[in-house]
Amino acid sequence: MDTIASLFSFITTPVSWVIVQFHKVYGAVFGPDTGWAWGLSIVSLVILIRICLIPLFVKQIKATRAMQTLQPEMKKIQERYKNDKQRQSEEMMKLYKETGTNPLSSCLPILAQSPFFFALYHVLNGIATGDTIGVINESLLASARKAHIFGAPLAAKFTDSSSTVSALGATLMDVRVVTAIMIVLMSASQFFTQRQLMTKNVDTTVKTPFMQQQKMLMYVFPVMFAVFGINFPVGVLVYWLTTNVWTMGQQMYVIRNNPTPGSKAQAAYLERLTKHVTQHGKVRRRSERTIVKAIVAKGRDRNEFERKFINGLNKAGLAAQADGSVVKGEAQAAAQNEDGTPTATGGAPKRQQPKRQSKSQRQSGGAAGAPKAADEPTSLTKSDEPEDAKPAAAPAKKQPGGATRSKAQSGQRKGPQRPKSPSKK
Repeated sequence: MDTIASLFSFITTPVSWVIVQFHKVYGAVFGPDTGWAWGLSIVSLVILIRICLIPLFVKQIKATRAMQTLQPEMKKIQERYKNDKQRQSEEMMKLYKETGTNPLSSCLPILAQSPFFFALYHVLNGIATGDTIGVINESLLASARKAHIFGAPLAAKFTDSSSTVSALGATLMDVRVVTAIMIVLMSASQFFTQRQLMTKNVDTTVKTPFMQQQKMLMYVFPVMFAVFGINFPVGVLVYWLTTNVWTMGQQMYVIRNNPTPGSKAQAAYLERLTKHVTQHGKVRRRSERTIVKAIVAKGRDRNEFERKFINGLNKAGLAAQADGSVVKGEAQAAAQNEDGTPTATGGAPKRQQPKRQSKSQRQSGGAAGAPKAADEPTSLTKSDEPEDAKPAAAPAKKQPGGATRSKAQSGQRKGPQRPKSPSKK
């Protein structure tokens, strides 16, 4: 580890200078030789580094989502060229180039932190061995060796012997209890961060090998922290625990306000956004406007949660517009169906079909009980001519028995009937 740390010795001077500046501030409040002054200096160093790494963190989020989107295409390439590894690599690089995706972008925050981590380890190791390093002179070195956090010196390790710990002015039990608690907290925070990413911020509609890799890392990383943590000084454990807690809080904020499409976090976010927009009738934040704009632009490609969001706005008399705003009022809004096609809510009313009348109403010439004007024409009557102008009906044919039939009875055949034979008396 010392060999690896020495490779980053070029940054130990800036790191030690930042720690000393923070120590001057906290030393004036808590005392220069206290663990609070040195411990808070390390915590402040972490916060300063993580603030500077926020742009890289944003790139990491975008790269991770882009990789999730490309997983189906990557799987097809692997299956198509499974016997030709060189062609498979070429097609993968071509896919990355066409989509503008860089797989290494998801590792940028970790890679950017590595120099600071090893530089801090080198500084604390120098304090443990009694060597000055960077801008830490003899007086600051003596002050740092006296600093204890809950009874454990900053430079002490879990694996140190009792003689080494006694030289730092502490007991072996105090050091191991404090370091064990910090290692457990460090591993637990890493596990919770990875689990939060897997359970809330992953598109559940797509099953890809990427999800299995993330699930494996959820268990591998905490074990790695526990194994390497026993060889870290207490000051480095403070650094790593602080950065894990920062990552966990930063990820919770991102998942809540900018979730992955198709994930459970997006369903919860759109539900909150629907309540907010229907209550106020507009989108207030710029981030919300950006998300609404992206949902409208998808059209027919919206997922289940996004269609539910659009339908919720339509039921409330609202409609999402292409610029991300929301318009109220049926005469002004252009509502959208589930498939993304616009539907005009204003304009001329729909044509109504006439109500079907009963037989008695048709015979009486109108609805029952409704007065009818004398000169009002009706379309239900067969003719408007007077009855005396109609041609006379043809006389009915006589039957052999002398009976006259005006029309065929129900159930009897029409046309000429065979006469009945006269009965014999």
